[in-house]
Amino acid sequence: MENEVVIKTENLTKAFGDFIAANAITFDVYKGEIFGFLGANGAGKTTAMRMLCGLSTPTSGKANIAGFDIWTQTEEIKKHIGYMSQKFSLYEDLTVRENIRFFGGIYGLKGKEIRQKGDAIIKKLGLENEAKKLVKSLPLGWKQKLAFSIAIFHEPKIVFLDEPTGGVDPVTRRQFWDLIYEASERGITVFVTTHYMDEAEYCNRISMMVDGVIKALDSPKKLKENYGVETMDEVFYELARGAQRKAD
Repeated sequence: MENEVVIKTENLTKAFGDFIAANAITFDVYKGEIFGFLGANGAGKTTAMRMLCGLSTPTSGKANIAGFDIWTQTEEIKKHIGYMSQKFSLYEDLTVRENIRFFGGIYGLKGKEIRQKGDAIIKKLGLENEAKKLVKSLPLGWKQKLAFSIAIFHEPKIVFLDEPTGGVDPVTRRQFWDLIYEASERGITVFVTTHYMDEAEYCNRISMMVDGVIKALDSPKKLKENYGVETMDEVFYELARGAQRKAD
């Protein structure tokens, strides 16, 4: 992990009428860091992530993402980040290779580079026999690993992962985190939300949101020490048990 700041927010706020979804959130994230962005349902995680990705305009506050201003340079932000969600990341009615070609083109890569990098992804994931199959025919675990590999196809500064391992088995989740570690070692910052508290242990640092406010931010080890508990589940319970909101 390096000291270069790639995400910087200052009092970033999003309100919908009288409802403040994200309330004056302030934090820095560093190059190559695995940053866990956690909170109960309704905490404001999705709202905050949409702002950071340039998909939603803040109500107030400042943020700089991958060197670009969140107010004036959202299109540049989108070019320099990757994004993956549990709900939608790949086109089910395209083949594995067609998805790679499609997203490679969106990211502005040239034909030869797309072919070379695509071949490398297919080989790394062991998908040689599935390259011409429709994505919808793949097991969920393979889909998620492929989606992550495509999300960092263009070597973005930051990749945003929104509940990326939901519904996959524990072995596949571990393999997925191996891919995250590799990306981090290459200098890609990984910004991840998850409901699995064991995955929180894999992060360099963790932010905990409750009712739109960041209530804690530190390493898993420090957070457990601060709250005098043994697991991140217990930290989460201590912070979230007083939450008022029930839906995000």
